[in-house]
Amino acid sequence: MGDVLHHIVEFARRTPDHDAVKDAESSLTYAELEDLAGRVAAAMGARGVAPGDRVVLLLQNSVDYVIAALASLWLGAIFVPLDASDPVNRLSALIRDCQPSLVVTNGVLDESALPDDVASTPFVRVSQLRNEQAPSVERLPGEERPSYIIYTSGTTGKPKGVVIGSGAFEAAVTACSTARGLDSTTRTLSVSPFHFDGSFATLFTTLASGGTLILRPRESLLFARVFFNTVIAEEVTYTGFTPSYFRLLASSPQFEMLTTSKLDVVAMGGESLTLGDVERLWEVVPQVRIFNGYGPTETAITASQKELTRSAVSQGVITIGRPNAGVRFYLVDEENRLVEASHVPAELYIGGHQVMDGYWASPDLTDQVIRSDLVEGERLYKTGDIVYRDDFGEYVYVSRADRVIKRSGVRISLAEISDTLCNDDGVRTATTLVFDNDGGVGVVSFVVTTSSVTVEQLLRGARALLPPTMLPDRIEIVDSMPLTSSGKTDERKLLSDAGLRSWSPVHVEPGK
Repeated sequence: MGDVLHHIVEFARRTPDHDAVKDAESSLTYAELEDLAGRVAAAMGARGVAPGDRVVLLLQNSVDYVIAALASLWLGAIFVPLDASDPVNRLSALIRDCQPSLVVTNGVLDESALPDDVASTPFVRVSQLRNEQAPSVERLPGEERPSYIIYTSGTTGKPKGVVIGSGAFEAAVTACSTARGLDSTTRTLSVSPFHFDGSFATLFTTLASGGTLILRPRESLLFARVFFNTVIAEEVTYTGFTPSYFRLLASSPQFEMLTTSKLDVVAMGGESLTLGDVERLWEVVPQVRIFNGYGPTETAITASQKELTRSAVSQGVITIGRPNAGVRFYLVDEENRLVEASHVPAELYIGGHQVMDGYWASPDLTDQVIRSDLVEGERLYKTGDIVYRDDFGEYVYVSRADRVIKRSGVRISLAEISDTLCNDDGVRTATTLVFDNDGGVGVVSFVVTTSSVTVEQLLRGARALLPPTMLPDRIEIVDSMPLTSSGKTDERKLLSDAGLRSWSPVHVEPGK
């Protein structure tokens, strides 16, 4: 087994003049990309970066990011992408936590605003590294070592650094690119921000397949017209994003522009995908292949994926498919027993070669989610996701375990409330959250409508399908769902804009 960088260099040697990556300002062939990655690696090495060191990337979606990430892999260092738009206090805490040998940037951060202990870490711009003259360094052989760290808040609210090894990284990239049929003819628009590992399903899969990667600043892609114009002008064939971002696109009057596009593959993941999302995309791009991907950050990008066919969708349930080759799914009930029966919701545990090495410098946190006592010889990641297996051996996502609450002694699935509201033809999407209701737990549904449907009408429809104990206390009609920097629904902003305070639900084990 090689590694992701090995595959990219292989294409550079075979097709040196093929376009590799381009942003709004520059474009590189595969030969140029390899040359610059090697030169930047040499400059990093001259500054003391060694195998196993962390290299923080404070860079937008750009050619510079790609060069710096590959240069880190070249040296056997661990690249750590951070979001430069994060508050200074958060960025400082993350930099302190991973203790990098180098922070690579391109001027997106005011370093003078950082605390002295963080500012003392060596900062350098990519342009400087590209222009430095340093003795060349050989690429380290493709042996097993950590490749990257992605910080995720998870359920604790405190950022945790997920360490992904080179074998897990390569396995996930290979699984995605193979299933989606990526090759040298692929032209990819990467939408998700690069500090979010969901972006790796477009970024590294494209380069490891010899395709061409098209980049635009994440901020500009929040304007739907930029997305549509880029897809058309660059003859994009492959892209991927969250369902929330898709709904932003689908609500645009320019959505019909996709009828003239060359889109062949669209991958969605990170959130639940609805039948309405799939049908809406097929309306304008009937030939497009749609993939529903599933995978916690702790299991390297995408642990399973399902190509959605019209016959499968006609069954009324969207599955997350079967686990990738070398990945294994286990369902575990509240008594720590393996669930073998179909259609029984239980918590998903994931084993196999895509499981993370652990949380950076946090063995106690790692021990809370990695178990070796359930299946002999298996190291399993406890996902906190409730799923069930259907009659065909595919898995269906139900909800987060922490999205199931108890109120007045009744078990309530917040996802079920949202799904029920979405049955109304006048509803485009809905999300249901909990809030502090005078010290108790309140339930509020935020709804984006496609017509003049009223709250009273929505409640009337919900009463016909849900027991009184599951009806939301409030329904808020909003123009659109705000997005976080990773493209998911910004739940904190929804609550804040509605004048509500968050509430921490009591965790309910699956099945109780």
